[in-house]
Amino acid sequence: MTAGLAAPVQAGAGATGVAVDLFLVCGQVGELSAAAALRAATGYAQAAEAAGFDGVWLAEHHFISYGACPSAVALAAFLLGRTSRIRVGTAAAILSNRHPVALAEEAILLDVVSGGRFGLGVGRGGPWVDLEVFGTGLDRYERGFTESLDLLLRALSGDGAVGAAGPTFAFRPVPVVPAPVRPVPVWVAATSPATARTAAQRGLPLLLGVHEDLAGRQSMLAEHARHCGTPVEHVSAHLALTGDPARARHTLTAWLRRTGEYVRLAPSATAARDLDAYADRLLDLHPPAPAAGLAERLALAAEATGVRRLMLMVEAAGDPAEVADVIGELGGEVLPVLRARRT
Repeated sequence: MTAGLAAPVQAGAGATGVAVDLFLVCGQVGELSAAAALRAATGYAQAAEAAGFDGVWLAEHHFISYGACPSAVALAAFLLGRTSRIRVGTAAAILSNRHPVALAEEAILLDVVSGGRFGLGVGRGGPWVDLEVFGTGLDRYERGFTESLDLLLRALSGDGAVGAAGPTFAFRPVPVVPAPVRPVPVWVAATSPATARTAAQRGLPLLLGVHEDLAGRQSMLAEHARHCGTPVEHVSAHLALTGDPARARHTLTAWLRRTGEYVRLAPSATAARDLDAYADRLLDLHPPAPAAGLAERLALAAEATGVRRLMLMVEAAGDPAEVADVIGELGGEVLPVLRARRT
């Protein structure tokens, strides 16, 4: 990164405690339409800021009703304009679908206009039909992630110009406008040791998914640590539900069934997943609990992994009013406990 760039805004718990963010899929939970889910997500982000959360992360999905947000970057721009304090990040923008330089331009733009409140999480995605629709192709998913990531980082570097001469991207050097005024923070969504190594070799932190158990998170972080020589701020996702477990299972299972709408261009490990069993696994990993118990479990998870930034997934709590209540409850009873804990 070019010398003289200002440091990014740091929202969080300070030197010892745990920072806590909201994680929004913008899901069509229950009877919500796509439009209603997006409007609800806007309200959740504003409620999170009011409740004292440090940030909000946004997922993106294409062509399925599980998640109604097709562009985490676009929604992040809107939410940055509707909030004043919290960091807004993507978890994650699908790099296999995007031109890395275009994504870098948008990330720098949002960083500049927000005063450093934007964070860019990127992921490889899956072998899904969006690769066909957007013309990037299955090869970008199977073999192009590292090249795409490196080109993205060069465009974000502040070096003034970016060019490429690789197997996927080849073009003459062009100036990056606007130029970055500070390092734009980048995270990599990782579901495999290979991706953890890729991130580590570039000094990038990980976004760890809600499906990982504690041992899986520790293993992924250990693999990252073996290949990264600098401390980084990983982010770990957790379901955070305080209501009735039976109702949570019903709501979550019905919502997860919407992922069956994926159209795949190639086989994947999740293609034949039993979605009811997957909901049970998530609730076993993150059982609903009263706020005090939830705070203790999250604190123990942070201590066991050393991850000092958590993102909490709450949309399975039910309708928008119920989700808003959970956000307020987490802000009043869970965030103070986590911020007081050392990791």
